[in-house]
Amino acid sequence: MELIYTGKTKNVFKLDNGNYLLKFKDDCTGKDGVFDPGMNEVGLTIEGVGRVNLRMTEYYFEKINAAGIPTHFVSANLDDVTMEVKPAKVFGKGLEVICRHKAVGSFIRRYGDYIAEGADLPAYVEMTFKDDAKGDPLVTKDGLIVLGVMTAEQYDAIKELTQKITQIVADDMKAKGLDLYDIKFEFGYDADGKVMLIDEIASGNMRVYKDGKYIDPMTLSELFFA
Repeated sequence: MELIYTGKTKNVFKLDNGNYLLKFKDDCTGKDGVFDPGMNEVGLTIEGVGRVNLRMTEYYFEKINAAGIPTHFVSANLDDVTMEVKPAKVFGKGLEVICRHKAVGSFIRRYGDYIAEGADLPAYVEMTFKDDAKGDPLVTKDGLIVLGVMTAEQYDAIKELTQKITQIVADDMKAKGLDLYDIKFEFGYDADGKVMLIDEIASGNMRVYKDGKYIDPMTLSELFFA
């Protein structure tokens, strides 16, 4: 296998069949040895966290594929902590898509003058450029189109898929006695420009509460598979 990319939490290899292999690491984002999924740098290593992230990712990608939603997921190997995926191009230099059911986190920091913390949101979708130096700036639909990052049709497809996928995760969490407040995804597209869900769906990509109290990602993973 040819190593083509070394990431903070995953390495990417090219396979002979044209697909790619993601190797999940035990490295976590954070600062000063404290785990923080919102940080843009590796801050610590937690033994087994790569496997836990892959396990949840496999679980949800299989659910999403079964719902007929296009993803890059092919298969996962928990023993090797790897996931085989179909090739996909990212939008621009990388784009994150957030869906919010509650007004918390950066949303309330930006708009707290207009809405109460924890207020319900109607599966509100926003997009940010993956740019550590600029603090992952927000970008509008018109901005994405003007900059040539995506077409209006691709934006609409991403928004619709994001809301559908978020509802799948939220309903599943609710069945486990957990409340999904917001979640972050990444999307790409195939050679024909068709949008698909890519990357991972792990506890570090979502904000979940139980009985009104925030559940940190490591505890969430333990509760999820208890």
